[in-house]
Amino acid sequence: MIMNTTQIYLHSKYQIGKINPRIFGGFIEHMGRAVYQGLYDPNSFFADEDDFRKDVLMALQKLNLSVVRYPGGNFASGYHWLDGIGPTENRPSLRELAWNSLEPNLVGTDEFLNLCRKMNWEPMLTVNLGSGSIDEANNWLEYCNSPVGTKYSNLRAINGNDQPYKVKLWCLGNEMDGSWQIGHLPADQYALRARQTAKTMKVIDPSIELIACGSSGIDSPTYLEWDRQVLEVLGDCIDYLSFHRYVGNYNNDTNDYLAITMSIEQQIISMQSVCDFVKSKFNRKKKIYLCLDEWNVCYKNTDQSDGHGQFAPNLAEEVYNLEDALVVSGFFHCILRHVNIIKIANLSQLVNVIAPIKTNKDNILLQSIYYIFEMFSRRGRGISLKTVVEDPGYESIKYGKVNFIDASVLMDNNQLHIFITNRNQSDTHNVEIQLCDHDFVSLHHAEILTGDNPKASNSFENPYNVISSIYESAVIQQGKLLIIVPPLAFVAITCQID
Repeated sequence: MIMNTTQIYLHSKYQIGKINPRIFGGFIEHMGRAVYQGLYDPNSFFADEDDFRKDVLMALQKLNLSVVRYPGGNFASGYHWLDGIGPTENRPSLRELAWNSLEPNLVGTDEFLNLCRKMNWEPMLTVNLGSGSIDEANNWLEYCNSPVGTKYSNLRAINGNDQPYKVKLWCLGNEMDGSWQIGHLPADQYALRARQTAKTMKVIDPSIELIACGSSGIDSPTYLEWDRQVLEVLGDCIDYLSFHRYVGNYNNDTNDYLAITMSIEQQIISMQSVCDFVKSKFNRKKKIYLCLDEWNVCYKNTDQSDGHGQFAPNLAEEVYNLEDALVVSGFFHCILRHVNIIKIANLSQLVNVIAPIKTNKDNILLQSIYYIFEMFSRRGRGISLKTVVEDPGYESIKYGKVNFIDASVLMDNNQLHIFITNRNQSDTHNVEIQLCDHDFVSLHHAEILTGDNPKASNSFENPYNVISSIYESAVIQQGKLLIIVPPLAFVAITCQID
């Protein structure tokens, strides 16, 4: 085995920006078994007093989620919130058209928002700008946020909640640039509708923060042009522009797949450039930030998207392996390197459907990506520092030259949280980290996630194949941090500095 050397240089004054806890968000959509038989199951032995699975909630608690987006996704463009409130026995069962499934509406606004209170999640609601109306969006906001005394706030009180939920984050539709979306519109028409909705919603509650639909993927024929038009029309009515990114190892080429972070990073830079261009073109003072409100690995079961009219069908239940986990770590590296522009990010999704957690009747399974998220979110505070990586690297087929070692670093007062991914399939890397204006003093705790091969994964029969464990191959010498990182591994370390 070859021992490669990688140098990483840091300086405490070379800062990118402060971490917003909202970048450690999640996403729950009424799709497949994400809600029913996943998060919510009255028939489960683990059901709590509200019929949510306690074992699932305990696992989600450990992810330190800050904000959770709901109820979609594509589902949102056909969802009418009034169907999901009031006594459950009076709620309609409907043919849901985004995923062609039976939706019983047993979980709706009150169930989700009360769950957010229980779990200490900030809710993020997506209004229906597909088949829905401006009035419907306004009425939902009134139901959630207005004091008792109006039609829909009184309805909330009747349903058991006198006090407003005070939901701050509202998405103005979902993926409206996509031809697959219910109610899809061209950019100019969507922007006008979103502007009208935003203006009236801000009258009802001026304190809310609004997220406009940006591009749903880099392969869209309207990519970036859609974003420009939306930003030009919406102007100062919004606070964030969303974008989505899903990736996969479509060619079964691990080296190329692990290099996909180059493309993710370029997408972030391009989206930021559009925001800056429109701001400068119109000489606007308000800065529009980015919201990556759907991101994940998703490619193995993309054909499983039609529920054939069934209740809680098995849709897109991805099995995640080691290489997928390392790519998820790459997503986080990219986000942390751009915290000056990305203020919200939501892993899509949380349970069963392309998710870190899977369920069966008797148990839950924590997938490889679960541990990556937890390792980042538990240390996710402070200021992101710029990293300079000197590394032999390799040439990927699709993305060009890429370092073997990918890294991001957070400075939290007198601590550094260091995240390292080794993309090398065969060789260990001796990583030397130097903080140029300070010395490393001591190691607090360190973890590693790795496996026997890139396809290694967890299963209900073998749940501990790819998990995080204590890491002991790091030392401090002459004020520098030296880390030995094995092939195909992710390491997270917290250190004390002088």
